[in-house]
Parts: sequence; structure tokens; C-alpha cells
Amino acid sequence: VLMTYDHVEMTFSDIEPMPEAFKGTKKGSVFLTPYRVIFVSKGRDALQSFGMAFYLLKDCEIKQPVFGANYIKGTVKAEAGGGWEGSATFKMTFTAGGAIEFGQRMLQVASQEFYPAPPMGGADMGYMHLPPPPYPGPMEPPSGGPDLPSTPAAEAKAAEAAASAYYNPVNPHNVYMPTDQPPPPPYFPPEDKKNQ
Repeated sequence: VLMTYDHVEMTFSDIEPMPEAFKGTKKGSVFLTPYRVIFVSKGRDALQSFGMAFYLLKDCEIKQPVFGANYIKGTVKAEAGGGWEGSATFKMTFTAGGAIEFGQRMLQVASQEFYPAPPMGGADMGYMHLPPPPYPGPMEPPSGGPDLPSTPAAEAKAAEAAASAYYNPVNPHNVYMPTDQPPPPPYFPPEDKKNQ
């Protein structure tokens, strides 16, 4: 869970036919996850919870009325097996504040390309981040080419670098490194740079 707010009111409109559970104002809490927004009702409402996956949302806006609490409005399309069909307009009103912070973070997370749509599976399937790929172990040093020196010292240094860290080409933003490595040596500027 990336963010959560209590004292949120949820209403639905523009849905035909309107399911009984969607009628009226729902009061509860809202949760932001990497894949969706989840509203959980307080009390014994017919709608206990409602999840909106980012890939099913559109036209989301943060509204700041002159009179009344700020709210987030948008359209959500029904997810397969979700208990309803079509699309609906939702309005999440933050009666105790937080609509701007929540809405900005929600739009930021929803726009991130590295948050793919969750896998399609059974209704009981949970969504989670996949663990990093297993460490492949030391790699073979690269074979000498025209632009690479082919000395025993260069080959030993390349083997050391290949054994100390790697990255997954599918997600090059993450680098996996062993944690038992000594810290790098301290940097001392050359004597001629100290006096400038």
C-alpha cells in the first residue's frame, strides 16, 4: 500500500442498470497500491469494497469546489468477473482532506510505464511485485575484441566486475549487487586540485 486515507465518501453514477450495491453514498477508506485504487466501506454497506485497476480508469480529475470538500472524479470500466458490467462515473470525496495529495500520487503511479496491468487470473489471485531474478553467478569474461585490451590483468578485472553485480535487461533500472562487498576506497583529490 503506497498511501491510505480515511473519511472518504464514494458515489457512482452513469451506470445502467444501477446495481443495488452502487446506490447511495458509501463511507470508508481508500488505499493506493501500485496497480489500483481500493475503496473499503465502513460498516455493513452492501458494497464492502471496490477496486479500480489503473488500466480500467480514464478521465480522472482532481476537483476543488469553492464550497465543499475536494474530490477525485473519473470513469471506471468493469473488470471481468467483477460483479457488474459496463462503465461508471465515480466520485471520491475526501471529507477530512487529502484529495490533492492522493490524486496527484494516484495519477503519478498510474502513468508509470513499469507498472504493467496485473496478470489475468482467478478472482482469488493476489497482485504483488515479482521478486528480482535469481543471481546468475559469475559470468564469463568477455572475449578480447579490437577495442578491448587482452592482458591477464584486464581479463581478471573484467571477471571481477562481472561477478560483483548484474542487471536484468528486461528492467535495466535495477542493478543487483552482492551486499558483502567492501566499501569503495576514499577519494582524495590530486595535490594540484586542492589549492584551487
